[in-house]
Amino acid sequence: MTSPPPKLFYDLGSPYAYLSVARAASVLGVEPRLEPVLVGGIFALRGHGSWSQTPDRAGRIAEVEARAERYGLGALHWPPDWPNNTLKAMRAAVWAELAGAGQHFARAAFEAAFAGGRDLSEIAVLTEIAASVGLPGAELSTAIEQPQIKDALKQATASAWERGVVGVPCIEVDEKVFYGDDQIEFAADKLNALAG
Repeated sequence: MTSPPPKLFYDLGSPYAYLSVARAASVLGVEPRLEPVLVGGIFALRGHGSWSQTPDRAGRIAEVEARAERYGLGALHWPPDWPNNTLKAMRAAVWAELAGAGQHFARAAFEAAFAGGRDLSEIAVLTEIAASVGLPGAELSTAIEQPQIKDALKQATASAWERGVVGVPCIEVDEKVFYGDDQIEFAADKLNALAG
């Protein structure tokens, strides 16, 4: 029996998730399934927030930039006032997923945020990204206010937490969850052992 593809849980506000989404397929040898979650909801469940609000901020930003260079992603361009509120962006990611364009939307949004320095809390930016991947961008602002989209994001986040997702990025391989961009190689080892 073939194992399901690995899942990569992400929030579009996370620079580490940006790094992971950019390199996961090449490290894992297979395209992971991108799973949108609201990292703010995860923070609430685990009882503490992001490193971006701690004294570690400057050091971690430098680490992200160094990794991006090492991975060949080019210079990062941080969105103004990062971290931005990603609630609307993550609802848009769920909407895109339901429309069959979730993977394309997520990649384009990450590029816009961390390669282009765009603010994903702005509806105009999200609309532009949606249109760029073939979605009806004009429908985005209404769609993300629909109860079913809001509920889907809440449910996805709660389900991810129950599976062991304590932050982003996380990669799940055969029900084992690896937390952090620096864990992709271990996830690849697990995947290879299963294929063994």
